[in-house]
Amino acid sequence: MKTYKIHLIRHGLTDANERGLYIGRTDLPLSPAGLTRLLALKKAGGYPPARRFFTSPLLRCRQTLEVLYPGCQAEALPGLAECDFGEWEGKSVHALKADSRFQEWIAGGRSEIPGGESAQAFQERVAAAFEGLVEGLMRVGDTDAVVCTHGGVVMLLMAKYALPRQPLQAWAGPDGGGFTLRVTPGIWMREPVAEAVCSLPAQAAE
Repeated sequence: MKTYKIHLIRHGLTDANERGLYIGRTDLPLSPAGLTRLLALKKAGGYPPARRFFTSPLLRCRQTLEVLYPGCQAEALPGLAECDFGEWEGKSVHALKADSRFQEWIAGGRSEIPGGESAQAFQERVAAAFEGLVEGLMRVGDTDAVVCTHGGVVMLLMAKYALPRQPLQAWAGPDGGGFTLRVTPGIWMREPVAEAVCSLPAQAAE
């Protein structure tokens, strides 16, 4: 039976990542350190080949794909963009620690970010984009795809779809890292779940 591999990759570092800031919709480029690290990861190998490429529309993801897969023709999917952090955009955990709303959100008791995106809206947006992507691959029969997106999106997708089940934080990964999911159409049509195959790049799993 034909199966489909979807390789989820987190974008490379930005200056804001290096400073520990919450960055969602701000369209930052890769930092010099982020670019250097991606080039080293690419040189070491371990990123799988693919026929199709998808990306968050944000620059840091598009640049990451261009480094890892030069010349690839990627389709930008707005649904794969990072969460909108609203009033917390550009702020650090340290700067927010006195904000009771932030503490409640971190603890899981608050679902909406002030001026930003609720947890439900974020989850529904990302899930709709991913399920549409999977169904599109199955319609045309393309069995290997790379998706470059954000850490929060990768974690959400793995926690929602990956088997065996793991909590959200178990799927946190480094810049340039990620996971491979294997989708079996017969199973997916009954329940949208996928097998977690390995971490990326391949050397990270060894």
